[in-house]
Amino acid sequence: MSTARAVPVTLSEQSRSSVANSAGVNAIPWTIWSCVAGISCALVGGTWDFAWHMSIGRDTFWIPPHLLAQLGAFLAGISCVYVILDTTLRRDLRTRAFSVQVLGLQGPAGVFIALWGSLSMIASAPFDNWQHNAYGLDVTFATPPHMMLFVGSFAIMVGTGLRIASLINSSLPQALKRRLVWLFLYVGTTGVPPLTVIIAHERWLPNMHSASCYLAIALAIPWWMIAWGRGSTHRWGCTIVGAIYTAGSLAAEWLLPLFPAEPKLGPVYHKVTHLIPLSFPLLLIVPAFVTDLLLQRLKQRSWIKAVWIGPAFVLSFLAAQWPFANFLMSPASRNWIFGTAYFAYKDPAGILYDPYQFQVAEKSLSAFLLTMAFALVAAFVTSWFGLAWGEGIRRARR
Repeated sequence: MSTARAVPVTLSEQSRSSVANSAGVNAIPWTIWSCVAGISCALVGGTWDFAWHMSIGRDTFWIPPHLLAQLGAFLAGISCVYVILDTTLRRDLRTRAFSVQVLGLQGPAGVFIALWGSLSMIASAPFDNWQHNAYGLDVTFATPPHMMLFVGSFAIMVGTGLRIASLINSSLPQALKRRLVWLFLYVGTTGVPPLTVIIAHERWLPNMHSASCYLAIALAIPWWMIAWGRGSTHRWGCTIVGAIYTAGSLAAEWLLPLFPAEPKLGPVYHKVTHLIPLSFPLLLIVPAFVTDLLLQRLKQRSWIKAVWIGPAFVLSFLAAQWPFANFLMSPASRNWIFGTAYFAYKDPAGILYDPYQFQVAEKSLSAFLLTMAFALVAAFVTSWFGLAWGEGIRRARR
C-alpha cells in the first residue's frame, strides 16, 4: 500500500493558486537551480564517462566523470532534503497546499521523486565498483548498477520537471512563467542523450538503413520528447527540445577531442591520442518540428492525435536520417565536424568489419516492411503515452 497521500487542506484549486502567488514567489527557488545544476553535472559526467571508456577504459571508479555524476546526485539530493524538511517543520499552510505526505514528511511530489532518484544514483556507486571488481573493469554497459544509475538520473529529471510544472501551472507573473518554461524544456532535453545511448547499437551508423533502427527510435524517443514538449505549454516545445539536444551533442563532439587521452586497457585496435566523442547527433529536430506542427493543428483527443503524430514522427525521421546516413558513410564526413573518423581504442573497425558499409538486419523486403510496420505501431503507442503524460504535467499542482 502506498504511503504517499495528498495533504488535506481546505483550499480550493483557485485559492491554492492565489495563495502561491501571495507567497511571494517572484524568482526561481535556489533549490530548483540546485537540482538543475545536479542534472547538468550528471549529463556532462555521463557524456565524459562514455568518452573516457572509449578512449582510456575504466581503470578505476575514482575518475573525474564518475565523481562529477555523483556530485550531481548530491546537489539534487541536498536541495530535496532541504525542501522536505522546510515544508514539514514550518507547518506553513501556503506551502502545504501544494504538498504530499510520505512517511510523515511533507513536500512537493516532484521533490520526493527527485530525492529517490538521487539516492538511487548514490547507491549505484559502490554497487558498480563491486560489479567491476568481481566481473571485470569494462565488460558491458547493461549492468544492474548502470541501470540503477540511469533510472535514478531519470527520476531526478522527472521530479524536477514536475516541481517546475507545478509552478508554471500556478498564478505566477508571466515573465517568471516564461523562464520556468525554458528551464522545464532544458530539463526535458537532458533525458534525450541517455535514451539515444540505451539504443546505441540499433542507432549505430551501419544500422541506419535497417528498419530495426527506426523501430528502436520509435520505442525510445517520441514518448519523452512529446511529454516534455506538450507539458511545457510552449507551442514549439518539441522543436526546442530537439534543438537543445542537437546543440549540446555537437558541443560534446567538437570539444571532447581537444583533450588528450590514451588507452590504459587492452586490446588496443586504434591508436588514440585524445578523448573519443559519441557519434554525430541524430536528426531528431526534424520529427520534433513535424510533431509541433501537428500539435498546433490537431484538436482531437490524445489517441487520435497519436494516430497522426506517431507515424509522422517515424516517417519524417526516416526521410531525414536515411539520406543523411549516406553522407555520413562518405569520405566527406570524416572530419572534426561530423566525426565519423573517430573510433574507440577497442573497436575492431577495419579489422573485423568495414565501418563504412551498411549492415542490413532484415534479410528480405517483406521483413523490412514488417519491422517498419511495427515501428509505426510502436510510435503510435509511445506518442499516445507522451501526449497523456504531457497533459498530466499541464494539470500538475503539487
